[in-house]
Amino acid sequence: MAHAHHQPFAHEGGHEGHHDLEELRKFGFWIFLITDCILFATLFATYFVLHENTAGGPGAKEIFELPGVIVETFILLTSSFTSGLAVLALNAGSRKGLIGWLLVTILLGACFIGMEVTEFLKLVDEGHTIHSNAFLSGFFTLVGTHGMHVSLGICWITALIIQLSRHGITPVTQRKVHITSLYWHFLDAVWIFVFTFVYLLGVS
Repeated sequence: MAHAHHQPFAHEGGHEGHHDLEELRKFGFWIFLITDCILFATLFATYFVLHENTAGGPGAKEIFELPGVIVETFILLTSSFTSGLAVLALNAGSRKGLIGWLLVTILLGACFIGMEVTEFLKLVDEGHTIHSNAFLSGFFTLVGTHGMHVSLGICWITALIIQLSRHGITPVTQRKVHITSLYWHFLDAVWIFVFTFVYLLGVS
């Protein structure tokens, strides 16, 4: 009888514990996002301090090629839209639609990274490396850090797709979809700042 009385209580406690753990994980993600905001704010500040120190070499206006960067920006913003469509598919309970839109998001993210790597390789081939001057050090560090975050997001979403394929839509995968979507939108927002303040102002 004692066991019969205690079992429902234990079940409720377990549910509350699971709920608390989920909330704790969401809180941990927000802490991570805040630290990332601080990181990028620092890198932007560093770039603006250094961007005129070209050591006699060419500046942003001479080396940036805006058409390619505009295409990059369009691709990344589109991936943010497809990430939102993935969340809509999640809300509709469609695992197939969810995985499909996540795959499209990954593909667009990979295209963005491919174009960014091509830009970096072209600059290096022309002799503009991270060691050339303070301006290029700030540029490669800021844009490269954003690129690393996008690459991390691609790996993260890939792992999520594998989990969705195995376990379907569960409270855990739901949380992960919402978090990865938020992370992806955050990276898009950072890129809009990079595009505006580094590239557009650089060539103006």
